[in-house]
Amino acid sequence: MKTQDFDFYLPSHLIAQHPTQERTASRMLCLDGNSGNLQDKLFLDFPARCNAGDLLIFNDTRVIKARLFGHKESGGNVEVLIERVINSHTAYAHVRASRSPKIGSRIRLSDAFDVTVTARHDDLFELQFLSEVSVFDLLEQHGALPLPPYITHAATGDDEERYQTVFAKNLGAVAAPTAGLHFNENVLEALQQKGVNIAYVTLHVGAGTFQPVRVDDIAEHKMHSEWFSIPQSTVDLINSTKANGGRVTAIGTTALRALESAAQSGVLKAGDGDTDIFITPGYQFKVVDRLFTNFHLPKSTLLMLVSAFAGAEHIKKAYAHAVANEYRFFSYGDAMLLEKQS
Repeated sequence: MKTQDFDFYLPSHLIAQHPTQERTASRMLCLDGNSGNLQDKLFLDFPARCNAGDLLIFNDTRVIKARLFGHKESGGNVEVLIERVINSHTAYAHVRASRSPKIGSRIRLSDAFDVTVTARHDDLFELQFLSEVSVFDLLEQHGALPLPPYITHAATGDDEERYQTVFAKNLGAVAAPTAGLHFNENVLEALQQKGVNIAYVTLHVGAGTFQPVRVDDIAEHKMHSEWFSIPQSTVDLINSTKANGGRVTAIGTTALRALESAAQSGVLKAGDGDTDIFITPGYQFKVVDRLFTNFHLPKSTLLMLVSAFAGAEHIKKAYAHAVANEYRFFSYGDAMLLEKQS
């Protein structure tokens, strides 16, 4: 398939620059992947579309303050975006500067601490943090929240709260699992009172999630890698849900990617590791029955994923409907509930 097959026109005013006043105030477009039927709903209708015995899988990653500013020893300005924390004093990062830093060079960040460039891995630089303080603590003290590139304002205190799910737990993401941003404690409690079960996975979302596919043939695209973890308790709940006739709903493409990555052998297995799974039309889903997700960027791997899940033609029509009806797009935008195409 061609990348151009996954393009669509999006007026810039439909890109949500700020969250809704309340987390739960978004709209929700429901799509049946078999019939192609569309229904305009509200997010607050979501619990009514879940049954007792269903299972929701959330990504409990927590966004770190991954953006740092500083200067090289030569004096040139540098912007650093941490992509992955390797250990308490090492991280991989994107580094923007007039000239790429050399291996062995030192960078001063936030006028507070130094890092040494120790290696390069494709587009990422390996940075050694020259401080007794851990990477996570330094980022919390000196970093800035890395809002997506299509959001035009600098992160504020409001963003620090709203660009984080209410169940965020495990530090390591540089982008939020945005489908989870719609949920608050009241909705989660209402779901559980209805008999809907909830479980968690962790996938640390990387900056590559915002990158468009830049090759004509999608088969030639090199997928970015992200770290994920699946607890045994989540595997057990999935197995019991399916055995009892319940449905497994992934809350977000990141939860879906983690689950499908862990089931590549044909059997879902607990554990952790790196995944560069690239889901495109024709993929046979092994775990997930329904997907709750936001609207995705043109020509993106995530648009290809939802096209694989609910049918490429159905997704095209759904996105055209969303544009015509002025749904809000991307991280702070509205949501979709997709029933898998069988």
